[in-house]
Amino acid sequence: MKALLSGNEAIARGAYEAGVQVVTGYPGTPSSEIVETCAKLYGDEVYVEWSTNEKVAMDAAAGAAYSGKRAMVTTKQVGMNVLMDSLMYSVYTGAEAGLVVVTADDPGLFSSQNEQDNRWYSRLAKIPTLEPADSQEAKDFMKLAFELSEKFDTSVLFRSVMRISHCKTVVELEDRQENPRNLEKFPRNLPKYNCTAMYAKEMHLMIEEKIKRISEYAETLPINRVEWNDKKLGIITSGVCYAYVKEVFPNASVLKLGLTYPLPPRMIRDFAAGVEKVLVVEELDPILEEQIKAMGVDCVGKEYFPPCFELLPDRLMDIALEKGLLTEDPRRQSTQPVDTLPPRSPVLCAGCPHRSTYYNLAKMDIACAGDIGCYNLGAQPPFRAQHTMGAMGASIGQLHGMSIAGLPEVRVCTIGDSTFFHSGLAPLANMVHNESRGCVILMDNYTTAMTGHQDHPGTDYKVLRTNKARKIEIEPLVRALGVKMVKTVNAFDVKEVEEGLKECLAYDGPSVLITLGACFQLSKKIECTYEVDPAKCIACQQCFKAGCPAIMVSDEVNPKTGKKKSRIDPTLCAGCSICSQICPVKAISKKEA
Repeated sequence: MKALLSGNEAIARGAYEAGVQVVTGYPGTPSSEIVETCAKLYGDEVYVEWSTNEKVAMDAAAGAAYSGKRAMVTTKQVGMNVLMDSLMYSVYTGAEAGLVVVTADDPGLFSSQNEQDNRWYSRLAKIPTLEPADSQEAKDFMKLAFELSEKFDTSVLFRSVMRISHCKTVVELEDRQENPRNLEKFPRNLPKYNCTAMYAKEMHLMIEEKIKRISEYAETLPINRVEWNDKKLGIITSGVCYAYVKEVFPNASVLKLGLTYPLPPRMIRDFAAGVEKVLVVEELDPILEEQIKAMGVDCVGKEYFPPCFELLPDRLMDIALEKGLLTEDPRRQSTQPVDTLPPRSPVLCAGCPHRSTYYNLAKMDIACAGDIGCYNLGAQPPFRAQHTMGAMGASIGQLHGMSIAGLPEVRVCTIGDSTFFHSGLAPLANMVHNESRGCVILMDNYTTAMTGHQDHPGTDYKVLRTNKARKIEIEPLVRALGVKMVKTVNAFDVKEVEEGLKECLAYDGPSVLITLGACFQLSKKIECTYEVDPAKCIACQQCFKAGCPAIMVSDEVNPKTGKKKSRIDPTLCAGCSICSQICPVKAISKKEA
């Protein structure tokens, strides 16, 4: 049977067919759909969870694999930074069953704070790494990943990128193969699973021997293959770049690498010897190029192809023409100008509970350390109220550092509920212990909103929002960490947020302001909408400072100032009432039914 699957759906299908029994992960684009697909389609046969963070997910998967259950961990590229501490010990110990880590990288920074190339982790951890070029390979390579993991007793890294994760191709489906390695008793094997120094010394020696054996095995793997064609030009590539290369250089000879670490040196040298010029085409860093040059192979890579952003076919074609690799441009040149959409700044959704917080922060002109989530849009106009953004949970640590620095501005930080559970508890405990000063604004919208409304320990549901879960209340948790000043306010009440913020800022010590308000996208229920009375509107444009996409410029003008008045698009209004609260002349009110 065949199906049209995205790469993420195919990865989930491949894990299912491989007999995966435990799937863990933390949501993050472009990886989120893998866990969701596993839960939705295979949840009756596979245990699936959104873990508190990526390290927790890695530890849970390792524990399952130690116990004989095939396990998979999913993350986006920056999540690898969080789970690496645990992945490194799992490389030393191996496991009783297959253990695969999926990293969905983001060349082009479509939804990330950096463009890191996680293939470096292959060499750091010394683990085999697979890179599919389409959805069929995503499914097939995942099955191979579990085979390699169990054959060589090692964790395996499976690398996707945004174009693979989100694009769809036809996939041939197969039956599930059940895991024959199920244990009845935990293996109490100290030299293998207790990764302390006295045992780890021997484990390291085994890793070095293991990676040599995998490199030798790579010479025979069919996913590493040569496609002979015109021998004037030979291209070594992998993953999605293979598809780009085939489009731009249809006549070139190609060495397609499916296993990109460790590399097959004999195959690479033989291929290079058979062509006149060798190109290495890879997105981002020269991971393949450096290793191939170290083998003594003369090749060209980053001298031609930049280390930033995607190497999409048009870009690759332009470079090929510029460098003389191609003499003619086969693309059709349109005689008609292409219309482009007008630019639009990203904004908080209509009805977003974070709007009142950033409106107040902008009005009070407070220096604010920010975190990762929807609320990072508070850095955009009209608020410009979040002034830093680095990594999950970094805002609280940065607030502590700002407090230490002793600058005169009043200081706050913002962090979401999911991010707080992910990595905010430790820095908050650090603030309390070191008697720091500053206000942590904990913006609780009852979900992990930016990545698709996944659960976290502060929600009363888990996985696909179909199962009830035990909810951890945030205010008692914050108080248990030792925070004395804790205020909980209604996020949709502008005045209440302002008063709570002022009270927390006045406190001589660490304080936490919890702004409670459900993400509108969870329910999408609209009780009422609002409208502007043009007779009362004075065109002060104060309502525009709410940054709501439903508030627009009217055709009516204030004759005294010449400024245009406001209007509200009823098809966009979510009825949150924030605009009516901040209008100084009460020109905005509920629309009559």
